[in-house]
Amino acid sequence: MDTKNENKDFRNTPEYAEYQREGFWASNDGKVMPFNTEPGALEDRAKEKLSEGGWLYASSNAGQSTTHLANRQAFFRHKIIPRMLVDTNKRDTKHEIWGHKTSAPIGFAPIGINKIYHPLGELPVAQVAKELNLPYCLSTAGSTAIEDVGKANGAGTRFFQLYMPHDDELTISLLKRAVDSGFTACILTVDTWQLGWRHDDVNASNYAFYHGQGADLGLTDPVFQQRLKADGIDPKTMPNEAGAKWIDNVWHGRAHTWEKLPWLMKTWKELSGGKPFAIKGIQAVQDARKAVEMGVDGIVVSNHAGRQVDGAQGSLDALEKIVDAVGDKTYIMFDSGIRGASDVVKALCLGAQFVFVGRLWVWGLSIMGEHGVRHVMKSLLADLDIMFNVAGVQNVEQLIGNREWLESHPAGQTMIAERSRL
Repeated sequence: MDTKNENKDFRNTPEYAEYQREGFWASNDGKVMPFNTEPGALEDRAKEKLSEGGWLYASSNAGQSTTHLANRQAFFRHKIIPRMLVDTNKRDTKHEIWGHKTSAPIGFAPIGINKIYHPLGELPVAQVAKELNLPYCLSTAGSTAIEDVGKANGAGTRFFQLYMPHDDELTISLLKRAVDSGFTACILTVDTWQLGWRHDDVNASNYAFYHGQGADLGLTDPVFQQRLKADGIDPKTMPNEAGAKWIDNVWHGRAHTWEKLPWLMKTWKELSGGKPFAIKGIQAVQDARKAVEMGVDGIVVSNHAGRQVDGAQGSLDALEKIVDAVGDKTYIMFDSGIRGASDVVKALCLGAQFVFVGRLWVWGLSIMGEHGVRHVMKSLLADLDIMFNVAGVQNVEQLIGNREWLESHPAGQTMIAERSRL
């Protein structure tokens, strides 16, 4: 492509499409692109690099993986209708979320225990997110101290995803650490009081926290350190017990209810000076309406990528219904099953204002650390930029909630069968 394209004169973001040109030109300089980012090839390469435990945890889904498959089927039943002879020389992928200007309507989904994928854990991911100006979301199940992740992300936009303990003092401590470390929104996940039944992980006794790995976010918390001391647990000599106590406070198996939400929202707002509060894991219209009624600043429509409730509806199918019910009343985000630019476009057209990407960058982290994350996410940005160009899209706002860009088959109709773990 022509690197002197006038599109650069109109953009607020880099011309990511040029990353394609870098790949085409690479062999002339005796180079090759790091690895193939097609989802299936990406997954296969990650499997080669990861330990058995890392691979099983990253790839496993709930039950028979039918919800995971439903996520991909939901995307396939929607077809994009490109527009021709549009002046895409004036296109831009820029977006805004809660006052933060971003390179695209894409963020890094919260994924725990990154140290089972790479020794540096969450740090290289947070660094790349800042570099690409994409929001980063840190999981409570992260394997790095909140403060260290904040430093790695620097001036980047970052959100804190909360798995809420039943220990209020510990919850307050986690939120205060997040605020002090520059996290500008709290996203409460409500679909994971405990892990769904994942056959491979159970069979292989594959739970890093119970084996002394991945609990650093908790082990660096002053309140949790008091809890360990009270129970006579020394994390240095008893790492398994310390890790188990931490994660049993986070994925505790004891559900919270709507009655707890006002306290949590009030606490976060007071600590953060009124910064946004959202709920992740909403799949039912009734729950979306309840969340809006409670006054949340946003919801993430998500089925946890098919890792929690087996046999559930595809997340994209849930998005359509929820947007129809409350799309004009709160900020709606989407998660579960994004594998490429076409998926991003479809989610936006169905009413999502922002999407989170997870497994793609996990595979990149597993394969080549920071460089792998950068390659995967720059490839996704290039894919989106090129999609805008070839489909006649000038900006994100043209897509959000505009279903005229899609030809859609009936909800629930099975259109494709894929490898269950793609």
